[in-house]
Amino acid sequence: MKTLEYSFQDWTITTTKSHILPSKCSCHEDIQCTVCRYSNELTLPSLPDMIFSDNILKIEHKDLKSGIFFNALNALKKVNDKQDDIKVAISKAWSRANVSASLEVTHEVSNPFDWTFTTDYQGTLFGDGLQIAPTDKSIDLNKLKEKETILFFDEIHLYEDELADHGCSSCTVKIRVMPSGFFVLHRLYLRVDEVLIRINDTRLYYERGNNYMIREYTSRESKTEDLTVPRVFWGNPNEIVNYLPVIVSKCDELIFS
Repeated sequence: MKTLEYSFQDWTITTTKSHILPSKCSCHEDIQCTVCRYSNELTLPSLPDMIFSDNILKIEHKDLKSGIFFNALNALKKVNDKQDDIKVAISKAWSRANVSASLEVTHEVSNPFDWTFTTDYQGTLFGDGLQIAPTDKSIDLNKLKEKETILFFDEIHLYEDELADHGCSSCTVKIRVMPSGFFVLHRLYLRVDEVLIRINDTRLYYERGNNYMIREYTSRESKTEDLTVPRVFWGNPNEIVNYLPVIVSKCDELIFS
């Protein structure tokens, strides 16, 4: 396990990276292992191929002992465990493309769930020192493009699945700290071959001197048949995101005092 800690003004930023969730229980006496914890707390019939169960990004206000963190367990708790909304579209698209839509892939079983592991996770707040308020403010992405010294940077993988070799679903979070503030991007990237591409982003921005962070959530999606950009872009989330229409967008302030 590797842990990094960085202090920025009133904030302590901690990242932890470790191995993939084991496949077997390792409980010892009264100590619950991570495998059993995931099994007990999640209601999904199946889990992603790779879960980085101990990976975490945590941002904590030093005085208020409050903040926000991102981890795989809470991201997976936001996955729909009862409906497979994408199944019909996939069956039709793969039929046209002569792709074998196997029972394993379409999950035509007694316990349907979102087997693409799509999540609209926006982080987990902790402590009593943060309040959430809706806002019309948005993150100035042009300001973030200005050249600044990168004081700290890290990227953490939360989970990934190859969708039975019919695409990719990955959940990551990364942070960068500049003299003017810090920026977090939590991203769910989904590509289902011959069907659709979806990106759910949660952006978090703190500008030095403010008593709040702006949190911005967007969901973008397009059917692959509607994309006019070369396929080489489809597998690059940083490129394809610019060509996906926004389906959902909302902003709020995380106010600390």
